[in-house]
Amino acid sequence: MKILVRDALSSDLDAIADLLGLLFAEEAEFSPEKRKQLAALETVLSSPDLGFIAVADHEGSCVGTVMILYSISTALGGRVGILEDMIVAPDVRCTGVGRQLIDFALSRAKQEGCLRITLLTDSDNERAHRFYAQAGFSRSSMVPFRR
Repeated sequence: MKILVRDALSSDLDAIADLLGLLFAEEAEFSPEKRKQLAALETVLSSPDLGFIAVADHEGSCVGTVMILYSISTALGGRVGILEDMIVAPDVRCTGVGRQLIDFALSRAKQEGCLRITLLTDSDNERAHRFYAQAGFSRSSMVPFRR
């Protein structure tokens, strides 16, 4: 399967939002709401200072996506990234698409000056835990809280 991983275009946003619908249907804390997903995607795409969105393109179809959002770490003294919304279409999982997406995102984040990349997964998503460990991530001792 020939995959091109590239920066997202505005013409990709509807397909990305559909992929996010799949992701949020799998996650315990979120629900798909396409209108909200499209609004957020448009914001990131139109504001490169916020981060970037990448897609895995197979013959003109978006079969995966990942986003890196930027923040500043006072502990590290510079830009860091938050990996958000990594999803590969179910029919192309386990074909290397996810690895291509993560490699692209990490390389691009490094080029953009990110000193660290952080991500969250559902606590019971062992498949994702294995995938991210294979990509060089390790479990943090930090515990997320939300309000």
